[in-house]
Amino acid sequence: MSDLHPALTTGLDEDLLPLSALLQQRGVAHRIFEENGQQVLVVARPEQAPQVLALYRAWRAGEVRIDLQRRGRVPPLVTTGSWRTVPVTALLIAGSIACFGLFYLGVYNWMGYLTFTPFELVDGKPVFSSIGGQYWRLVTPAFLHFGWLHIVFNSLWLWELGRKVERVMGHLNMFGLFLVIAMVSNFSQYAFGGPGLFGGMSGVVYGLLGFSWVAPMLQPAWRIQPSPTLMLFMVGWLVLCLVGVVEGLGFGAIANAAHLGGLLGGAVLGVLFGMLSAGKKGEDE
Repeated sequence: MSDLHPALTTGLDEDLLPLSALLQQRGVAHRIFEENGQQVLVVARPEQAPQVLALYRAWRAGEVRIDLQRRGRVPPLVTTGSWRTVPVTALLIAGSIACFGLFYLGVYNWMGYLTFTPFELVDGKPVFSSIGGQYWRLVTPAFLHFGWLHIVFNSLWLWELGRKVERVMGHLNMFGLFLVIAMVSNFSQYAFGGPGLFGGMSGVVYGLLGFSWVAPMLQPAWRIQPSPTLMLFMVGWLVLCLVGVVEGLGFGAIANAAHLGGLLGGAVLGVLFGMLSAGKKGEDE
């Protein structure tokens, strides 16, 4: 395949394995590779390009059904795990791990700069003051983690959800989503629980979950919607936290308001971005 002709370009999160299998069955020589954050399908002959595009559209419209009998693990067509393609998500995780590392090593003098409200220790107890004009504190509690389970859980789910959202929305939008969701979740916790030491990326994780669930309902081209099983698990965990089961099992205090606020805030952002994208697509057509 010396001369390759582009036939199709899609997002990295779209599974083109069924289409590739069908093309192989029909004897259409092709390749799929990653380029500039997208999957590109190329064919050997130029006249095959419109045929592949028509077949893809029919498949996505439900006019063509492709069933695969999978045996064992099928390697992905595109290696999508590289942190280089999702720098915002990678930096959020790296920042969280770095802060947790300092906390784990017993270096605490920096924490007062990241908490939602400033505090000082008086007789061994924290005394909180007003946030004043230190508006970075609306966001920075997201980087505070207080245990291994806390940092591992949040990092894994942030990678799972964040990288998919970032690849669809772009780096700048991903950073904007993080800022808004972090502010909403942190303020929700402060409004509900008052001044205190709280933190973690859990609110952001639930915000990305809400965004990923709602946005594709309005913009189907964004194939980032979590599976119903994942939604059931995450929402079930949230309910267990809200009713006190998780805290009662000895996992420590849970920032439930941050989780719920993040989930609702992410869902609202999903509606807004989804409507804007769908409306723009309608105008272009």
